[in-house]
Amino acid sequence: MSFQVTLQPAARSFAVERDEPILAAAIRQGIGLPYGCRDGACGSCKSRLLEGRVIHGAHQTKALSPEEEEAGLILTCCATPQTDCVVEARSVPGAGDFPVLKMPCRVMAIARPAPDVAVLTLQLPANQVFQYRAGQYVEFILQGGLRRSYSMANAPHRLGSPPAIELHVRHMPGGRFTDHVFGAMKEKEILRLEGPFGSFFLREESTKPLVLLASGTGFAPIKAIVEHMRHKAIDRPAVLYWGARRRADLYQHDWCLQAAAEMPSLRYVPVLSDATAEDAWDGRTGFVHRAVMADLPDLSGHQVYACGAPVMVDAAQRDFVASCGLPADEFYADSFTSEADKHPAP
Repeated sequence: MSFQVTLQPAARSFAVERDEPILAAAIRQGIGLPYGCRDGACGSCKSRLLEGRVIHGAHQTKALSPEEEEAGLILTCCATPQTDCVVEARSVPGAGDFPVLKMPCRVMAIARPAPDVAVLTLQLPANQVFQYRAGQYVEFILQGGLRRSYSMANAPHRLGSPPAIELHVRHMPGGRFTDHVFGAMKEKEILRLEGPFGSFFLREESTKPLVLLASGTGFAPIKAIVEHMRHKAIDRPAVLYWGARRRADLYQHDWCLQAAAEMPSLRYVPVLSDATAEDAWDGRTGFVHRAVMADLPDLSGHQVYACGAPVMVDAAQRDFVASCGLPADEFYADSFTSEADKHPAP
């Protein structure tokens, strides 16, 4: 048994199987909807139910509060239709253009640019054409069906031969996957992954100036977007703000300096929140999103792409819209929700 879901204002309909979330059905059928974590934690897929009835699976109240649900808002990643439905949602051109593939990959290299950051280079099967947009992510499929998400840090044109993706992994002590990456993982190990996923990629039809905002390893998809811009000669004015605690956490600082030197339209502003005398840091300090607000008090004509810890992404979205005039629909985010973020202790 299936139900019909119609998206407005696109007036596009698709079938959703019984007990299947709306978003899963959309991804399966190549229909572009906004989303991030697919796990009820980030709120990126929040939409409005105009007609029909859904049941929500487990989700966080910060992603969808009881008051929002009462007002007709839903999370398409965990909303299962109980009748035919009409949903008001932004369509995302390009989000469903490439097939989602399951495939093995081989660990080619493991680098440690910072004590708690690993850069993985993963070789993909030569007989499968893996296509994605700079900014999207893949999911590792672990034993027991558990999944962990990581963004590609290299743009599609930099897959190379043999094709390989670059991922940036921060160690989360006690983390099922990251403990393995920082412990027993060896070169040539075989992993299984699925992708591409996500609606976090550059809206190239716009000509607005860009703010590229990253914290920690949220730098990975931002790096891919910068590589894509350079490759496509996209010369929209752009400022890359990268926030970290200490100097060592800016683990590809030199890459950013070089990118800004080679791209006349790009500026780079690193910001440390916990700099000490040991860092010998004479650059910007404080919260990275506050540095954006100090430099660009009027964001009414900008697009913002923010990626990193949920606390940074949430603060940036709230403050940019409320205090800097950023249109709410020009804030694009990929909140790096850890398993602890997705399943907080009661």
